[in-house]
Amino acid sequence: MKKEHVLRCQFSAWYPLFRSLTIKSVILPLPQNVKDYLLDDGTLVVSGREDPPTCSQPDSDDEAEEIQWSDDENTATLTAPEFPEFTTKVQEAINSLGGSVFPKLNWSAPRDAYWIAMNSSLKCKTLSDIFLLFKSSDFITRDFTQPFIHCTDDSPDPCIEYELVLRKWCELIPGAEFRCFVKENKLIGISQRDYTQYYDHISKQKEEICRCIQDFFKKHIQYKFLDEDFVFDVYRDSRGKVWLIDFNPFGEVTDSLLFTWEELISGRNLKGDFSEGEGLEQDSPAFRCTNSEVTVQPSPYLSYRLPKDFVDLSTGEDAHKLIDFLKLKRNQQEDD
Repeated sequence: MKKEHVLRCQFSAWYPLFRSLTIKSVILPLPQNVKDYLLDDGTLVVSGREDPPTCSQPDSDDEAEEIQWSDDENTATLTAPEFPEFTTKVQEAINSLGGSVFPKLNWSAPRDAYWIAMNSSLKCKTLSDIFLLFKSSDFITRDFTQPFIHCTDDSPDPCIEYELVLRKWCELIPGAEFRCFVKENKLIGISQRDYTQYYDHISKQKEEICRCIQDFFKKHIQYKFLDEDFVFDVYRDSRGKVWLIDFNPFGEVTDSLLFTWEELISGRNLKGDFSEGEGLEQDSPAFRCTNSEVTVQPSPYLSYRLPKDFVDLSTGEDAHKLIDFLKLKRNQQEDD
């Protein structure tokens, strides 16, 4: 995998070519000061929060006195930076897409940070929703800091113009998403995207699903993408129509799901997923899915989660926990 292959999988590189096959989206250049804010390792303070949590009224004068200590002149106040012009552009784009969006950068979405959102979802309605997810996501940080990880060429890293991608929010069923692997412009493998769960309909319809994706690939994708080796994700809706979701580089930076990269690169063990009687073509791709509930696995994103107390503090959802935390910090400072 070379750096040029990674660049060709940027959203803005492929979206104009396949706009009619995918979800309506808006691409906005990411200002440098916004990038700096997203990469700041300081306390997570979400810019543009419209509904800050309010503290309940104290039950006694003593409690009121304890709470008011934070107004002391020696106490530092954290203020979120504001980006008024960018905020306006983002909100206009969100409104043009129906009021709710799925956000991502050039390559990655903050799938590892869904747990921190108030709705435990990647559905965003404001820039502050997006900032909360982006600042909590290792995937987003990797886009910024290691976009060419696993690339084999030693050429200097090309300059990247970072972009905020806003995709119209659609309620996609995880059991209808599939990842497809293409080598030398040939579809060699299809994997269930949400491989941690067992979906009965996939096991029963895998021949039909495989054929639909093959037809979609041959008609719309084959020889039209900018590389001959690549990975693409699709969604098959309830009517059987296939939609393009994303492109990814053909290499270790992309999750191989139910395959291994050794299999995909060498071509070994990619046959025999269908019996002879299932009537698929000789060159049909290997199709893999979770075949029973026995093989269900925990979500790979669970390792990114924090304890609930940390989440409550970061979002301000529990004001009393925040007060207790600040009291603890004050006591530590007094001890010092």
